[in-house]
Amino acid sequence: MAVTIFIKLLKMKFYNRKNELRIMSDIRIRSAQNSQMTVIVGRRRIGKTRLILRSLEREKFLYFFVAKKNEKLLCEEFIEEAKKQLNIPVFGEINKFKDLFALLMQTAEEENFTLVIDEFQEFRSINSAIYSEMQNIWDRKKNQTKMNLILSGSIYSLMTKIFENSKEPLFGRATERINLKAFDIITLRKILKENNINYNNKDLLSFYILTGGVAKYVELFVEKKALTFNSMLNEIFRTNSYFLDEGKNILIEEFGKEYSTYFSILALIASSKTSRSDIESILNKNVGGYLDRLEKEYCIIKKIKPIFAKQGSRVVKYVIEDNFLNFWFRFVYKYRSAIEIGNYDYVKNIVIRDFDTYSGRFLEKYFVEKLSLSKEYSIIGNYWEKGNKNEIDIIALNQVKRKAVFVEVKMNDKKISIPLLKEKSKHLVSKIPFYSTSYEGLSINDM
Repeated sequence: MAVTIFIKLLKMKFYNRKNELRIMSDIRIRSAQNSQMTVIVGRRRIGKTRLILRSLEREKFLYFFVAKKNEKLLCEEFIEEAKKQLNIPVFGEINKFKDLFALLMQTAEEENFTLVIDEFQEFRSINSAIYSEMQNIWDRKKNQTKMNLILSGSIYSLMTKIFENSKEPLFGRATERINLKAFDIITLRKILKENNINYNNKDLLSFYILTGGVAKYVELFVEKKALTFNSMLNEIFRTNSYFLDEGKNILIEEFGKEYSTYFSILALIASSKTSRSDIESILNKNVGGYLDRLEKEYCIIKKIKPIFAKQGSRVVKYVIEDNFLNFWFRFVYKYRSAIEIGNYDYVKNIVIRDFDTYSGRFLEKYFVEKLSLSKEYSIIGNYWEKGNKNEIDIIALNQVKRKAVFVEVKMNDKKISIPLLKEKSKHLVSKIPFYSTSYEGLSINDM
């Protein structure tokens, strides 16, 4: 796929990513001395391609997109791109990627350039031998060549296996790894303010929940000027909406044939069934292995424990890390029957009815991120006891200054009770006797 097509599609202003751009610039400079291999991973739609193209403005580079097609057809497409961008003479037919890669490495003996291979994990389904063939060529040639090799992929589990499993041929070959994350709350606020100067805090919270900071979703809302709570819902719940199939589109390939079990688990977690026992009692099956893979292999859920919990404590909850996926499983997947028959208003009205209750946990998450970005604290967590008793929304500790802050978060500030917060905190305060303690109430007004 030609790079010019991608560039035309990139309409939204480029935000943030300063640290990643600095790292990629340093790598490109080093590649003029000897070849560098950079691996970029991140969930689909997070902005990997946009970041790569931004980092290569005014630079000489090749861009290969690994589509699911025959290896020979891919090579034909890649060769045309190589001829056009680098003016490389090609004699005879090249039907194997290893031969094309060898030719490009040979070219890099004399010329410094960047080769980008996007959706690199797809080679596994085309010809898995490509990884060992590339490793062989790379190991022999990297020290006498000047290639800036960037390998990008969206299926987190496969990319991790390719580069971090010691049994895989490319293990240990990458000189740099970039795990691209969602936009932070500072960037989201900036984008919303620049595109909707009259936004309110409910709009900001909705933008945070419904995009999760994922660049593509942000771009779609900005392009459609859907930047208020109601207009965002109208954009999601409509005929031919990009968002309605999105959870399925980005996860089915990750999960494979067992996707229905994983989807059921994620739907339950999104509906506040956050303990293993709750999930197992509803599904009537052991889900320990599924939860482990969702956490450690797919990195979709996170296991959380109360602050100060002892190692091995069984007081555990699971949460979906991605805000958008949480919303999708809670409202789109759960009410898919209504969506299938086009009854979008039915689901939209449920979201409006439940939003204040549903969004409370994300308001907590927002303030946790805000406290993290302040760089004031070494530990930030929350607390609850068995049976969800004595819940405390946020506890932030500065271990150097011996300072502890206990925070209650409510959508409505009138529902905040500092005396009750102090009462619930007594047990924890006894565990940090030499700390100064303070108590705060935060609401949507404090965003």
